[in-house]
Amino acid sequence: MKRTVPIFILSALLYSCTEKEGKVEVAESAPQEISLPFESISLNDLGDFKKTSSNWSIGGDVYVDRLKEKQITVSEGSGVLVNIPDSESKDHIFTNFEHGDIELEVDVMMPKGSNSGLYFQGRYEVQLFDSWKAEEATFSDMGGIYQRWDATKEKGSEGYEGSAPRMNAAKAPGLWQHVKVVFHAPQFDASGQKVKDAEFEEVWLNGVLIHENVKVTGPTRAAIANDEVAKAPLMIQGDHGPVALKNFSYKLYGNPRLSFVDMKMKEFESEQVLLPNVDTLTPIREVGTDSISSAMVVGKKVTRILDYKGKMLVPVTGDYLFDFKLNQAGGLLIIDNDTVVNHDGSFTLDSLGLAKVSLTKGEVPFRLLYNKHNPWNIGFGLYVEGPGIQRHSLHAPSSINDRPGISKNRIMVEPSDKAVTQRSFLMHGDEKRTHCISVGTPEKINYAYDLTSGSLLEVWNGEFLDATQMWHARGIKQLGEPAGFAVSFHGDPEFALLTDDAAQWPTEIAEEDFQMSQGYELDKKGIPTFMRKIGSKKLLDKIDVLSNERGVTRTVGASGDGVIWHKVADGESIKKLPDGSYIVNNESYFVHFADGGLAPTVRKSKGKDELVVKIPSGEQKIQYNIIW
Repeated sequence: MKRTVPIFILSALLYSCTEKEGKVEVAESAPQEISLPFESISLNDLGDFKKTSSNWSIGGDVYVDRLKEKQITVSEGSGVLVNIPDSESKDHIFTNFEHGDIELEVDVMMPKGSNSGLYFQGRYEVQLFDSWKAEEATFSDMGGIYQRWDATKEKGSEGYEGSAPRMNAAKAPGLWQHVKVVFHAPQFDASGQKVKDAEFEEVWLNGVLIHENVKVTGPTRAAIANDEVAKAPLMIQGDHGPVALKNFSYKLYGNPRLSFVDMKMKEFESEQVLLPNVDTLTPIREVGTDSISSAMVVGKKVTRILDYKGKMLVPVTGDYLFDFKLNQAGGLLIIDNDTVVNHDGSFTLDSLGLAKVSLTKGEVPFRLLYNKHNPWNIGFGLYVEGPGIQRHSLHAPSSINDRPGISKNRIMVEPSDKAVTQRSFLMHGDEKRTHCISVGTPEKINYAYDLTSGSLLEVWNGEFLDATQMWHARGIKQLGEPAGFAVSFHGDPEFALLTDDAAQWPTEIAEEDFQMSQGYELDKKGIPTFMRKIGSKKLLDKIDVLSNERGVTRTVGASGDGVIWHKVADGESIKKLPDGSYIVNNESYFVHFADGGLAPTVRKSKGKDELVVKIPSGEQKIQYNIIW
């Protein structure tokens, strides 16, 4: 639905130009989509796969004991693809669809010591492996791009290429792990000669970018074929070990990208935060251009308006999703004479500027206004994805640097022979926590704790803390950032006074709780014990490194009168496993309680499961391990 209003109130509206009438068209707001829909592979049965051997089946759920070698238990139902090979049945499995360029996401569970692989086009492998305890990841570890193989070479030198993950982001056996891959197939000219190698543009494991722009000159070892083709099915390896997979989603790419023609840019001087009517202003210059970029602003530390107007070439009819980003600036995006994004004012790179637009193949009117009203900041970006078209930038590379990557000049905090603590602000989801302490250990098991709420915010392994934002640009953000693979927790106050067993858990500390931090003390290893008071209770809370598994052990001592509660975890589902551990599915980690201490219970609250412990009066102790 649209409505038309006069152009003189432009600064408050989404607008598009119909110059003869001097009118502005305003689109009513609607829920914003962050991505166009994915296709999915149905796991109700094996119908979306080519016929294979009996090692492959569909199940409803799986259980893996992280201490037992290559064992997986399957329950009846649907939704999970399971491979349990034996000497008789160990074939691979292939999708019915063939792919060239593809974006794929899938959840994977690996038993202890197991091995499998995702073979794109049946030829280029992303390794699936139990790499939980690997200190330094190689190409053969979880998420690695496997090496190629030449049997004619001298023994010991047959393997070549291969790419190791940037870090070991693998979780423990028995935990679901999320894999995301953006793969580009090799390209061929009209005569069939290869003109471009296959490439893994991105590989993500558990939210960590572990590969970027890795070219593969040919099929990796154990590929289904040694030739290279434009399209072929996805293959999952079946002969190396048990594996479970679920939540397959994908997008197939291959259509041409959008482009501009007949583009002109006008530049105006302006100091206004809200856009004026640019049609009443005199431009300081007007040029033809084949690209859009904030770098076209003339002068440094100036305020300007750039007004781009031209046509956009739409390669195929369908839905397109545009993403307009601004760096401390304002702007409007107008497509096909309809304003689709109104960011008139001051917006940051984190502000959502998304618009889903249905377009017809051919030339479409295009206009973009960029209001650089802050002399100290510059930059805008315009991104788009469409039917069979991967998300890509429509702006020139010079326009914005919204993905700087890992700086070579990071300011890092690292422990030496004992643990180190660092106070800082930390981001927990979208919230900035201001009274945080991070603890890094020589064992490379690290965690962050919120002193205000008394909550364990996250744990991670690998490098400790990136303190660059505590110093860069005068330390405006004051943020410490975990440098390794992190698992986050609920972040609510972890200790609370509840009126009864069914009372809702508070999201912040209530005044009547009389709860406060009383600081912390360091032991000889540098590990802190946090001291806290809640009502008449005194708490001693210590989080240390597990000696035999990747994880932390937490010991809470309580003394004093009255009953309080401790929330250990929450999630969409918390289940007790046959080995006595609890598995938390929203972040996928284990919690294992020591024998002899206070026992937990799982309760429902606000649509989620909560793992809680009731702490009665007197001297009490809770001890549990968190394993990821």
